[in-house]
Amino acid sequence: MSQPIPSLLTMMHELLSEISVSSTSAQWDTGNRRVIDKLAGWLNSLGFQCEIIPLTNRGNKANLIATLGSGPGGLVLAGHTDTVPFNEERWDMNPLALTEQDNKLFGLGSTDMKGFFPIAIEAAKSFLEQPLQQPLIILATADEESSMDGARELAAQGRPKARVAVIGEPTDLKPIRMHKGIMMEAITVVGRAGHSSNPALGNNAMEAMHVVMSDLLAFRAQLQQRYNNPLFDVAVPTLNLGCIHGGDNPNRICGQCELHFDLRALPGMDNSEIRYEIEQRLKPLAAQLNVNISLRSLVKHIQPFEQNPDSELVKYAEQLTGHSAAPVAFATEAPFMQQLGMDTIVMGPGSIDQAHQPNEYMALNQVQPAVDLLRQLIARFCL
Repeated sequence: MSQPIPSLLTMMHELLSEISVSSTSAQWDTGNRRVIDKLAGWLNSLGFQCEIIPLTNRGNKANLIATLGSGPGGLVLAGHTDTVPFNEERWDMNPLALTEQDNKLFGLGSTDMKGFFPIAIEAAKSFLEQPLQQPLIILATADEESSMDGARELAAQGRPKARVAVIGEPTDLKPIRMHKGIMMEAITVVGRAGHSSNPALGNNAMEAMHVVMSDLLAFRAQLQQRYNNPLFDVAVPTLNLGCIHGGDNPNRICGQCELHFDLRALPGMDNSEIRYEIEQRLKPLAAQLNVNISLRSLVKHIQPFEQNPDSELVKYAEQLTGHSAAPVAFATEAPFMQQLGMDTIVMGPGSIDQAHQPNEYMALNQVQPAVDLLRQLIARFCL
């Protein structure tokens, strides 16, 4: 028999109380071990075999693989334990606590996505006395909100292994089988500074960047001619020129300029191939303009995700929810679950509209339906 563990809402409160911010800025970034250790303690008391796997060279961050039962197939219920940074002064309540108000559960990570774990645990409790034919795995990852290094390391390690995976990101309990990829890149142009009174004294990097930007926009138009998926609200790949920095004074020829851009590829496109195309376009521009042009990745690429609409997992999720599996604009760890050989969907309680902002909440009326939905998935793929 399992040892008593806290109630669902108490578990949610305890998880939200542990800060686990993931950020590319060292000022904000923290570890997630206290969240992982708390989850492992609860799951271990329920009879799960728990393995805590620290991230390489980052001892304060770890993944958790908690397994109930054994066998070659089974179901992974996956989520990330980190949150985005937050501004406490913009919250109407304590972000590091669970506040129940107006039939909503407020708190940082309530919907994105610490709140998924107590729901998964509550669903799993119904199967503790039943012999599972295939394993149930609860997977908790690190650093989804910044590098996705937790999921990347798991994919590289080849674990966990199961037949299907459900990632509990907030989708209002509707199945998601597609999303776009992400690549964020920086282009740096180095010219030659000089006195602005005589253009011949230098080579203006900002003017060269103007040519580069025009070429990027032409490339965007070509991509949008080549690729289209009407299932997405934005049916074409996007390329956003996000920020630009260059020069230091009006009376000095700009010697260096840097542009950051974001490209969202559709399923069927490959980030590496797109990046290679961009590199090949930049080379003749550098020669033409007599400047140095370099391209570097700001974050590791996330490939587009697509699950076969005819897979058993998709069909069963559609049957359970009454909703057709759809695409979303945001990215998830789904491509890494697919790398592990699992049919994968994204489906969880809460709305993505509430994520990454003050007063984040999960609607209380989604909690029990989420528990019931996960119970049905466990019964289908583990019994």
